[in-house]
Amino acid sequence: MTHSRDRVALAAVVLAVMLAQTLVYPGVDLLADALGGGGFVASSTLFLAVEFAAFALFAGVWGGASDSLGRRRPLIALAALGGAIGYLALAALGGSLPFAAALALRGFQGAATVGAFSLAVSALADLGGENGRNMGAAGIAIGLGTATGAPLGGQLYELSVFAPLYAAAGLLAIAGVLTLATPDRVPAGGSERGLGAIVAGLRDRRALAVPYAFGFADRMTAGFFALVGTLYFREVFGLGPGATGLMLAAFFAPFALLQYPFGVLSDRVGRVAPVAAGSLTFGVVVVGVGLAPSVPLAAAAMVLVGVLGALMSPATMALVVDIAADDERGVAVAGFNAAGSLGFLAGSVVGGAVQTRFGYLAAFGVAGGVEVLLAVATLPALLRLGRAAGRASVFGGD
Repeated sequence: MTHSRDRVALAAVVLAVMLAQTLVYPGVDLLADALGGGGFVASSTLFLAVEFAAFALFAGVWGGASDSLGRRRPLIALAALGGAIGYLALAALGGSLPFAAALALRGFQGAATVGAFSLAVSALADLGGENGRNMGAAGIAIGLGTATGAPLGGQLYELSVFAPLYAAAGLLAIAGVLTLATPDRVPAGGSERGLGAIVAGLRDRRALAVPYAFGFADRMTAGFFALVGTLYFREVFGLGPGATGLMLAAFFAPFALLQYPFGVLSDRVGRVAPVAAGSLTFGVVVVGVGLAPSVPLAAAAMVLVGVLGALMSPATMALVVDIAADDERGVAVAGFNAAGSLGFLAGSVVGGAVQTRFGYLAAFGVAGGVEVLLAVATLPALLRLGRAAGRASVFGGD
């Protein structure tokens, strides 16, 4: 019962962080314009890219620090408070500052926010038991946060372009308070911190490169939809921020609701089957969104993308925990989050660049094609890992 209560509390922290993050997506072009970016695709891309660059750079710092100190709870609270301050500063000062200064605040906010997110996921892994169940709880929190954040953010934009930032600040403050209700269960760790700890972890456990690669590919698609997908629905179908939020929710709702049951499924059938089955079709369906001739068909394709994402996500995160040593869990999860952040960064930057140069159809083709190519290239290593793994949970059984 104690683990169940702690699982809910930590998942609530993840939920709050993701909800705060995705509130800004439906009208990111409007927000970048209000912050002095000029309303161009490049400014929207920069606004998203700066946060995820900070995510990639600082995930390892937080993870290594928590493993070294043997504490996660105070660091989660500190990170959440820092993120709240960052969002609040953007809302209160961003409109009066040069765009470069607003981007610096965005970087600070991202560096703090990733600590709350990554360490809450690590704390869920610390609960022990079935890793698929724990990562399913993280996954459903991620999905619910993004599913509700998109439509809610769209409605907040109707009130004020800065309203999503104020709401995000409040949510992260709440997340910090929620953390104080959960005990620490951190195994004794090493002293390495930052990107060096992630690199050392990959050197010692090369099998981590497999889930890291899948995490990169999956989050690349999320980054693509956060920027290019938002602009696509706005420009091609003429949707406002509110309706755009609902379109994004067509992906995030099934992605959220199916995370926990699919995580439990991966504890029963193993990690390989859900990751392999989902990854090989995911990119194809992404291209289908860009080919859909109407809003209902595009929404249906978005739903299918969400289902496939939910099939892969908890199994991939659980695979990281399966492979990592107990005293390296924080760094291993941080590495996965860093790889995902780089993927999100690539999805928004590359997707935005291709869209600007060649149009939306080419951008969807690149996003889906890269997903398929990465899945095909990485699948043999995943299958070898399943055959050779010493832990039965990787490929089935307990």
